[in-house]
Amino acid sequence: MAAFKKSSHIRSVLKGISWRIIATMDTILVVLAITCLLGECSLENAIKIGAFEFLLKLAIYYVHERSWLKILGKQATETKEILYKTISWRIIATTATFIISGIILDAFDEVALYIALTESFTKFILYYFHEKIWLKLPLGKIRNFFFKKYR
Repeated sequence: MAAFKKSSHIRSVLKGISWRIIATMDTILVVLAITCLLGECSLENAIKIGAFEFLLKLAIYYVHERSWLKILGKQATETKEILYKTISWRIIATTATFIISGIILDAFDEVALYIALTESFTKFILYYFHEKIWLKLPLGKIRNFFFKKYR
C-alpha cells in the first residue's frame, strides 16, 4: 500500500464537517446565551444562525484548510503553525459570524457584536484542540478506509 504524504481532499471535507458540527453547537449555545442575557431570548434565531453558519462556513473552512496546506506544503503540525492557522481562521469566522448574526437578527448592533466576540473566545479554544485531535489520525487512514482496493 502506498504511503500518503499529503492531506487528501476527503480528509479536509471530513475535518470540515467534524469542525462545523462542534462549531454549530457552540454557535447555537452562544447565540442563545447572549440573546437571553440581553432580554431577547430566541431559540429560533439561535438555530437559524447556527444552520446558516454551518452551510456557509463549511465551504469557507474547506478553502481555508486547503490554503494552509498549500502555504505550508504540509499539515500544520507544530504548535506555532497551528496557532497561526487558528488565528487566521478566527478572524475569518468571527467576521462571518458578525455578518450572519446581523442579517438574521436584522440589526448590526451590540447583540451581533457580543455574539461574534464571545464566539471568538470559545471557538479559538475549540478549534485549537480540534486541530490537535485531527493530528492523531495518520495521513492516508481516511483515504484507505473509503477507497480500499478489493482484491
